[in-house]
Amino acid sequence: MRLFVLLYGLVCYGLFLFTFLYQIGFISGFVVPKTIDSGEAGAATASIVVNVLLLGLFAVQHTIMARLGFKRWWTTIIPKPIERSTFVLLTNAVLLLMNWQWRPMPEAIWSIESTAGRGIVYVIAALGWVLVLYSTLLINHLDLFGMRQVWLHFNERPYTPVRFKESVLYRWVRHPLMLGFLVAFWATPDMSQGHLLFAIVTTAYILVAVRIEERTLVALHGEDYVRYRKRVPMIVPWPPRTES
Repeated sequence: MRLFVLLYGLVCYGLFLFTFLYQIGFISGFVVPKTIDSGEAGAATASIVVNVLLLGLFAVQHTIMARLGFKRWWTTIIPKPIERSTFVLLTNAVLLLMNWQWRPMPEAIWSIESTAGRGIVYVIAALGWVLVLYSTLLINHLDLFGMRQVWLHFNERPYTPVRFKESVLYRWVRHPLMLGFLVAFWATPDMSQGHLLFAIVTTAYILVAVRIEERTLVALHGEDYVRYRKRVPMIVPWPPRTES
C-alpha cells in the first residue's frame, strides 16, 4: 500500500510537470500541437461561452478542492497522504481539457512587428514563468504538489504542516506566484481576442482567489499571517511596511 501511494504521487507529479510545460507552450504559442490561437475559428459568441465555461470549470474545481472544509470531508473518502496528489491530478486534468477544447479567437488586438520588441516581450513572459516555478520552491515545492506527503507516508513518518515563513520574494509581495502568472499571461507580442479573453478571466479569478486563499492562510497560521498581510502587499511588489 505504501509503495502504491508513492507511485500514485509520482504519477500525479509527473502529470503536473507535463501540464506546466504544456501551458507555457499553449499560452506562448510554442512547440505544442494546439495553442491558444491555433485551429479553425468558429462563431464568436459560441467561442466566448465555451472558453469562459472551461475557465470557470477550472476556477470552481481549484477553489473548492483547496478549501479546508472540503479537505476534511474529502479525506473521509480518500487517504490523507494522497489528498494533495489527487488535487494536483484533477487540476491538471481540467487544464488539459481546457487546452483540448479551447476555441480559438485569432483576431489581433495588438501585434509587435519589430524583432527586438518581440524578443523583449518573450523574455518578460519567460521571467513570469520562472517566477511561478521559483515561488513554489520558496514555499516547499514538493509539499505543494503532493510529493512530500506520499514520501513521508512511504517512510512511515507523520505529516507535519509546512511552517509559515517570509523568505526572499515573500518579503516584498504576498503572492509572487500569482504575480508570475499575471506576467506570463499578459506578456505576449501577439495578443489575440482569445488570448485577451483568457488573460482577463484568469486575472479576475486570481484577484478573487487570493482573497479566498488568505482566509485559509489566516485559519492555518493565525496572527502571524494577519500581521504579515498588514505589512506586505498582495500582488504588486513593494517594500514592506514597518510594524507600528
